[in-house]
This record gives sequence, structure tokens and C-alpha cells, in this order.
Amino acid sequence: MARAITNPPVQISGNPTARIMFAGRSSSLSAQMVAQVRDDLFAKKLKPGEFLGTEKDLAARFGTSRIVARDALRTLEALGIVEIRMGKGGGARIAHGNPRLFAEALAVQLDLTGVTPAEVLDAQRAIETLGAELAAENATAEDITRLRALLADAQEAIGDLDLFTKLSRDFHMAVAEASHNRVIVVQLLSLEHVSWPRRNVTATRKLAGHILDIHSKLADLIELRDAAGARALMDDHVKMIRARRVAEHGEKHEDEGSSCC
Repeated sequence: MARAITNPPVQISGNPTARIMFAGRSSSLSAQMVAQVRDDLFAKKLKPGEFLGTEKDLAARFGTSRIVARDALRTLEALGIVEIRMGKGGGARIAHGNPRLFAEALAVQLDLTGVTPAEVLDAQRAIETLGAELAAENATAEDITRLRALLADAQEAIGDLDLFTKLSRDFHMAVAEASHNRVIVVQLLSLEHVSWPRRNVTATRKLAGHILDIHSKLADLIELRDAAGARALMDDHVKMIRARRVAEHGEKHEDEGSSCC
């Protein structure tokens, strides 16, 4: 039976492709400069590490004042698009990218939006099931060694539930990293900032043993290159995690019969 949907319709304000604009003429000119650099980046006219210029260079190129150019550079730096060096020989270069910066920024916005644990775990289920499937296809010997080491650490920490919770999180992230898909890793990292508890107050030693057993079977399936089996097991596992988290937060849905223990 399909579960009841109680969340309001999703409404994201603004045009998803809208340019960044600010109030005032000079701010508008600054925003146009930011948008142009961003568009050139997406069009592959600019590449990571490429020198963009100094305030003076940009002011001349866009026909604006250095104050406007400075505002644009500050915005580009805040967005993670450029890296700025001061002093002689300084200026702005296109950044090489920091996926973790994006993940943390997205996590903050999701949290401010007020997404529910159910929403986060539904998305996490989609990401982690594909991640497990790709891990079974792409994992290297080093990836398998990493998964086995985390399982061994978790076995030793089974009496320390806070440490066990952290190691479980690390295991899930290691599976995603074994997919060798950076988009999956960044998305999972972002969602785990929002959903994964720093302390699992409802955890028990029995639950930890059950989770360790599932993780061990998942590592076996990945090592055996059983993509379908890894996907199915991760799907069941995240559904059980979802049921517990939703119950912990008092959200009532018809599929809350599942549990991790």
C-alpha cells in the first residue's frame, strides 16, 4: 500500500537558471559580471586554474569601476568559483573545485528549508542504492580493504555505540566512494550532514550487531561483483534506517512497520 503523503507541495522560489542579482545599479553591474564568469565556466570557456585577472583587469574588461569589480570578485570567491591571491602577482584564478564546500552549503540550505527526515532518507535511499550497485561494479582492491577495515573497527567498537554510529556512517560513505562517482559522494555527504545523528540515542548493542551483519554481507556482495544483490540489500537497509529515523522524529507514515532491530 502506498504511504500517505503529508508534506506540502514542493515550491522552490525563483527561476532555477536566474542570474544572481542585487539591489542598486552598481550591484546589478557586479551581478552581471558574476553571471558572465559563471556562464563562461559552464560553457567551458574558462577552466580550473585559469587566470581571470585583477580588479583592474576586470574593471577594464567590463567597463566598470574597480569597486564594482571588487564586489564581483568577492561574490565569485564566496561562491567558490575563484580563488584570490593578494599582493604582487596576485589576482583571481578559477578555482579547482571543492565538492565538500558545496555539500556543506547544500546541507545548510536543506536544513534551513526544514526538510523532514523522511524526505532526506527517501533521497538518501535513491543515492545509496545506486552507489552500492556501482561499488560492486567499480570497487578497487583498495576500496575493499577500506570496507573490511571499517568492519573490523566497528566490531571492536560494538560496545561504544557513539563510536559505532560514526563508523557506520564512515562505512556508508566508503561504499559511496567505492562507486567512483563523485556526484553520488557529494550528494550523500550533503544528506548525511542533515540526517546522520552524532549520537544515536536509541541504539542498542543488539541493533549494532544487526547493522554490522548487514554491512558485512554488503561488503561481501561488493567484493563478489554482485551489483543487483548489493543494490537490493542497500535498498532494504536504508528503508529500515528511514523507518527508525522517522519514528524517532514522530513522523507517522504507513510504512513504519520496518525496523533495524
